[in-house]
Amino acid sequence: MKVRDLMVKNVVTLQTDTSAHEATKLLNKNKIGCLVVVRNDDIEGILTKRDLLERVLEKCKDPRETKISEIMTRKVIVGKPDMEVFEATKIMVENKIKKLPIVDKRHVVGIVTVTDIARVTNIDKKTIELVDALSNMHMLKH
Repeated sequence: MKVRDLMVKNVVTLQTDTSAHEATKLLNKNKIGCLVVVRNDDIEGILTKRDLLERVLEKCKDPRETKISEIMTRKVIVGKPDMEVFEATKIMVENKIKKLPIVDKRHVVGIVTVTDIARVTNIDKKTIELVDALSNMHMLKH
């Protein structure tokens, strides 16, 4: 199965100058765990709930004053729509990430999460093992 057959195509994005407060409202409204940060449709970063917890709440920053550009993860690991799901899962495990934006020429065309992969784990034994490892990666030693 190809990633394009699995990915969520309606990716919620935001601009780098958005406040952490507005980003949090967007996450809650859409009941999602991350937002892809774009500039002129090109991927600039990713913002997860963990980024908000560690870089805003824990540091007692004002979410209305803190811009996404200050707290987003800039080094974004991405996948391609034509890659196999197994390959995407392997990338996620190796990089200890749970969300993989899917890009075509730096433009975001979708996103795949651990949850998406879990829905199709009957593909093969290797993919099941990788999803299991990814789901339990917080228990892996660094």
